[in-house]
Amino acid sequence: MKKRKVEIILGIVCAVLTFAICVQFKTIDAANSAVPQTFTENKLRDEVLKWKEKYDNAYSKLTKAEEILDQERKKEAEENTESSNIEAQLTLVNKLLGLTELKGKGIIITLSDNTNVPENALNLSAYLVHDGDIIETINELKNAGAEAISINGLRIVDSSGIMCDGNVIRINGEKIGAPYIIKAIGSPEWLESSLGRIGGYLDQISSNGNGVLVKIEKSNDITIPKYNGVYNFEYAKNVE
Repeated sequence: MKKRKVEIILGIVCAVLTFAICVQFKTIDAANSAVPQTFTENKLRDEVLKWKEKYDNAYSKLTKAEEILDQERKKEAEENTESSNIEAQLTLVNKLLGLTELKGKGIIITLSDNTNVPENALNLSAYLVHDGDIIETINELKNAGAEAISINGLRIVDSSGIMCDGNVIRINGEKIGAPYIIKAIGSPEWLESSLGRIGGYLDQISSNGNGVLVKIEKSNDITIPKYNGVYNFEYAKNVE
């Protein structure tokens, strides 16, 4: 009887040890399989950080070079009438292309997703800001005479792409999320009356609270950053 008890105890101990060894092997295998993945992720992260540092350094050097070039152009323009005319034209072109930071009066439009959705709402999409809403707003601002426009700190130029990318919107290749803060330089009174008019696009999508949230405010101190992208003409060629 005593021998039987010893056998049972030894059997239980062996079973526990076998289970523990199996768990240990599985843990080791999982750890070993995770090591390459973690190593790869860390390596990619380090590589991204290195390229970002290179980009930041190159952009910093470019900004300094542009400042020096701008100073030299202004100095030359002060000493030469012909250079002064060229400098004025160049300044105007840079403004039109969005390559210059601008300040002035205008309006600020904030478009936000509406989280207060009624239970009986038939169209949940109507409560979210879409790329089409931003595009229509930009078009109305341009038609109203806006001289410069930005969205969440990104300058809008003629070649700017605006499209949905999942639950965010991609502008100039960068992903941004709600709320979307649209700044525009121009006549504050005219822009506000044009964009905030009854029956206008923003009035339609807000629908007295049954849609996206829209806020329009005038401002005497708006700063629009310059466009940091690259203009690339792949098909358009100069006429000889």
